[in-house]
Amino acid sequence: MTHPYFTGSRYPRILAHRGLPSRGEDPAAWENTAAAFAAAHAAGAEYIETDCRVTADGDVVLFHDERLQRLFDDPRTVDQVRTRELAELMAPHGGLLTVGEALTGFPNSRFNIDVKSDAAATRIGPIVAPHADRVLLTSFSDARRRRAIRGAVSAGAEVAPAASGGRDTIARLRTLSALRLSPTRLLQGIDAIQIPLRYGPAKVFTQALLRAANRHDVEVHVWTINDPQTMLRLVSAGVDGIVTDRADLALTALSPT
Repeated sequence: MTHPYFTGSRYPRILAHRGLPSRGEDPAAWENTAAAFAAAHAAGAEYIETDCRVTADGDVVLFHDERLQRLFDDPRTVDQVRTRELAELMAPHGGLLTVGEALTGFPNSRFNIDVKSDAAATRIGPIVAPHADRVLLTSFSDARRRRAIRGAVSAGAEVAPAASGGRDTIARLRTLSALRLSPTRLLQGIDAIQIPLRYGPAKVFTQALLRAANRHDVEVHVWTINDPQTMLRLVSAGVDGIVTDRADLALTALSPT
């Protein structure tokens, strides 16, 4: 059965990777900020892909990296920084959001949230529970993703959030599909598989994987694709969704003619 997360939305899915950050030497809207999400929404993206971590105050905020090094040349980890300080740092660059603020501030958006830490997995469930019909939870760690979903259900979610399999699920699906073995048990409770085309020298996306997933009503989304021609090629091959930094280009390239 199709999860409500996918019901009534445009197909193929276009997931705005960390929103739609502005580009240029001094972008005003950084990734995973209120401004980047607003830009994605304004462009017409229904889905926003984002990441969450926990601050020193225990708040679940939308931030990709473990450390502040790349963005602020600061070696501290997110969990060493108070929420207020992180918000002050992000204010000139689009604005920090907690998970709760994103869900209430963008009530018409569907969120694909990558749970980046064990602490976030423990805390995110009650936050997403009231919005579980429009939330997909994922993580490289299958155990972390399962913990987050259990937390939402325990907090009273009317439906469990949608789920995307982690690295172990993807690796096992890749193997089973190549061997033409059934992944029925593996894909129980999974609504999507989100993969790169390749991981280093290894090819991840294959037609066999796509067929195996789709036979079990599991969508396949490929990341991170920014070239319109590649988007078109993948959709023509049967891919269900494109995760992209350029949701604006994807929406134009994949619009029905």
